[in-house]
Amino acid sequence: MNLYSLFRSRFPSDPQAVFLQHDRGRFKYADLDRQSGKIVSLFQQLGLHKGERLLVQVDKSAEAVVLYLACLRAGVIFIPLNTAYTADELAYFIADAEPRLIVCTPPSLATVSEMASKYKVPQVLSLNAQGGGSLMDRLADTKVAQGIEACRADDIACILYTSGTTGRARGAMLSHDNLASNALTLHRCWRWQAGDVLLHALPIFHVHGLFVALHCALLNASKVIFLPKFDVNSIKLALPQTTVMMGVPTFYTRLLADPEFDRALCANMRLFISGSAPLLKETFDNFEQRSGHRILERYGMTEALMISSNPCSGERVADSVGFSLPGIQVRIAGERHNEAAAGEAGILELKGPNVFKGYWRMPERTAEDFTDDGYFISGDIATMDAGGRISIVGRAKDLVISGGYNVYPKEVELAIDAIDGVRESAVIGIAHADFGEAVTAVVVRKSPGLSAERIRTRLKTTLAAFKQPKQICFVDALPRNAMGKVQKKTLREQFSDIYTD
Repeated sequence: MNLYSLFRSRFPSDPQAVFLQHDRGRFKYADLDRQSGKIVSLFQQLGLHKGERLLVQVDKSAEAVVLYLACLRAGVIFIPLNTAYTADELAYFIADAEPRLIVCTPPSLATVSEMASKYKVPQVLSLNAQGGGSLMDRLADTKVAQGIEACRADDIACILYTSGTTGRARGAMLSHDNLASNALTLHRCWRWQAGDVLLHALPIFHVHGLFVALHCALLNASKVIFLPKFDVNSIKLALPQTTVMMGVPTFYTRLLADPEFDRALCANMRLFISGSAPLLKETFDNFEQRSGHRILERYGMTEALMISSNPCSGERVADSVGFSLPGIQVRIAGERHNEAAAGEAGILELKGPNVFKGYWRMPERTAEDFTDDGYFISGDIATMDAGGRISIVGRAKDLVISGGYNVYPKEVELAIDAIDGVRESAVIGIAHADFGEAVTAVVVRKSPGLSAERIRTRLKTTLAAFKQPKQICFVDALPRNAMGKVQKKTLREQFSDIYTD
């Protein structure tokens, strides 16, 4: 049941076929097997065994991908961290995860080594974006291990910490079977085919870039054009050689902002996929007009990987994340977890082989997030029509209760985004003496002449009075995390005192 065994069974018949084409050259499938085998041998030398944890905070590189695959192969639990985490945040993760080995960037080696000593981590190695560092130095004279550790389906493969934007960060434990079942489903539903080439510009500390993108490519024995980050010019150069691209909405808005982006660049493309943040209808429509392709939007989360997707063949609808994936049961629940009527908003709950095994060392929190009949409570507010098509309304924690009325931010954001001169918006609740919470809109303008009064006038005809923002604030850009999600907690802190006398 080792996930690496599944990948290896799908390797191309020609071991010299390219796996990763990156800025320093090409990494072949034969290189992948040999180099991961060397890392497994190094683990053995370091006394790192199955079930123990390796914590990684490094820049994107081909070698970092192989390090992840070596962990799978050895049965070692892989814990990737966002490179933006500070030293204080890193200290929390080290203390919580108790890794046996940490791999970090060379500039942070001294600081991380000091932390490792404090928390009794036996070993720290380094790896940089160019494939150098003490990890690679140690591999120079290391033999190649041939075997693959036997694993059970429920053995933990990875721990991914949630963003930590609200309260204590939690480590979601994902098993070999969680990852394998979801990858096989996506490979089938997105109709991967011989000759597909993946364009990869995502970070690899996250479900989207590490699991969704790379797992599909590995199952398909595909070549991956592996970019260090998203860059419009690099994307334009790579698109004619590519058939599949996965990205966040920001990727697509930046492509649309380039006048050279057109149908000719996309002539070889089969599929554009978007996730990790909501895709605006305007982006969806403009992209289709410019490229001739309808973006396929899907929905997932750290604890359950991918949950739903618009169809590969069939109608892809803007503002919808499609239908639940095969083998995944989804319901929209109201109070007491009773199933909501078609079209009615409620909390999205799900069960299936993709759902994680719980939060690392948090059994009480894990129990809170599951219903008595085994459904995971996502915390996302959604609707589902009679045909099963799902739309995400927002996060339960972002729900605004103003004057006793529930206001779903997504509904207000869609109304604001439809106004000429608006680039994008975020709606939040701010403490208010009279209303409890006041609906507050934070808007990025296309046109500097757009006024708050003009927005209010337009909303009077589209939204009930209790949904209309009490204040409209303008900013140059919305704060986002590395995956493009708007950080509403940051906005709530920024504008926390606007209703204070």
